[in-house]
Amino acid sequence: MQDVASQNSLAYIRQYKQKCAQVLENIPDESVARLIALLEKARENDRQIFLCGNGGSAATASHFATDLGKGASLGRPKRFKVLSLTDNVPWITAMANDTDYSRIFVEQLRNYAQPGDVLLAFSGSGNSPNVIAAVEWANQNKLYTVGITGRPGGKLGQLAQLPVFVETSHMGFIEDGHFIIQHIIGYYFMETAD
Repeated sequence: MQDVASQNSLAYIRQYKQKCAQVLENIPDESVARLIALLEKARENDRQIFLCGNGGSAATASHFATDLGKGASLGRPKRFKVLSLTDNVPWITAMANDTDYSRIFVEQLRNYAQPGDVLLAFSGSGNSPNVIAAVEWANQNKLYTVGITGRPGGKLGQLAQLPVFVETSHMGFIEDGHFIIQHIIGYYFMETAD
């Protein structure tokens, strides 16, 4: 019985890795390069970079903020001013309780964001109401908006000034792709940029 379970799990593992490799190969290099240029410009101009997302995308936003804020900034003459809007749990829970969960990111942006700043949103479906509200507000208030999503990309793919699509509708592969994108960018700044 154990041998059958092992064979089934091994087959699944191999199949998942093969499919994931195909998805990762199709990450749009040009879009990621445009995002690198946007973040580089934000750093050079001392602009704030805000990140947001829900669930696994919230964790990716937090991880990316760490990679840019520490990994790509420590010991360097120019540092990234980056903040993950997913990390202020007391503020998020107070806002969700007292107003509406769809306001948790936009209300933080109202306190901090200025024209010329960057909002980078992660969403597998592209339809998270709180992410959409934040991107709509950011567009109206002259921030640069980036949406990292899957396919078809939902509203985020339509609203973001720079959409970056992971070419699949499978949530696991989308999140794998998002993680690779943020690591490509983070390590670009850590390993190649001044």
